[in-house]
Amino acid sequence: MAMSTHLLATLSNPLVTVEQLSTSSSQLDSIPADLESSIQYNGALMTQAAGVLLRLPQEIVSQAIVTFNRFYVGPEGGSFRLHSVKDVSAASLYLTAKLSFLPQSPRSVLNVYAYLLSDKSSFLSPSADKADAKVDPESYYLSEGLYQSLRNILLSTESLILRSLSFTTHVSIPHHLALTYLQTLGALPSATTSTSTALARRTLAHLNTALLSPQLLYLTHQPPALAVAAIYLAAKEVGVKLVRTEWWEVFDVEREELGFLVVAMGSMVGWAEKEKQKWGERRCPLTTEEVEMELERSKI
Repeated sequence: MAMSTHLLATLSNPLVTVEQLSTSSSQLDSIPADLESSIQYNGALMTQAAGVLLRLPQEIVSQAIVTFNRFYVGPEGGSFRLHSVKDVSAASLYLTAKLSFLPQSPRSVLNVYAYLLSDKSSFLSPSADKADAKVDPESYYLSEGLYQSLRNILLSTESLILRSLSFTTHVSIPHHLALTYLQTLGALPSATTSTSTALARRTLAHLNTALLSPQLLYLTHQPPALAVAAIYLAAKEVGVKLVRTEWWEVFDVEREELGFLVVAMGSMVGWAEKEKQKWGERRCPLTTEEVEMELERSKI
């Protein structure tokens, strides 16, 4: 019985409350809700990009994004006017990797973020032509003095995240669970086919995309529900017919929750396109100084 309880605990996450979703520290600091969503989305994107450059497994990157979002949620959480997105993103990734089997050195993490924030990187200005541009190495090279300064910020932000989350660092993600569910449903046979491979890839793609959702799906729903919704949506897209019965109930997911998650995941592509059009050639603020500049600009 004790082992069963422990297993369930490792597959679940602490979820945010309605009160935490109704307002946030950033909104209390006069940051509009739409700007807050944009900053949070771009912060999650930055964490994903940094994880890819550090060659970390998606499991670690996903956990880091959830930790990043947890820090800013609720009136007691962090504010974008007080805590720079780039610092919290870097500290979340550094902390998550430290607790995994692939810890990263502070220098490696800071070098990656220095690159992502430089003019050489396509992360901030994907539409800009960097091929023929003359790049200043100082824009992405960290001197020893600057490195020591950023290292102190990284470690202090890591401590701040731990205190803010009451040292609750456990994050369960639904990726492996989704593949297990696909096997249970008979949609992922031992002898893989092109269809089963496409189904698995689309399922994992939806789970990765959901990490960026402005609705904070990983903070409001447990991993089994996220896995079931991703499978349902992927099966519709690939054209795979699953069992005719209400199979999601076997995994303890209700129809109403499934419907909400399917719509939320399915709308992410359109929402991301609107975000891209919204900012155009401008960059979304990723530091406290840039947030202040954006708030001043919006007043004009």
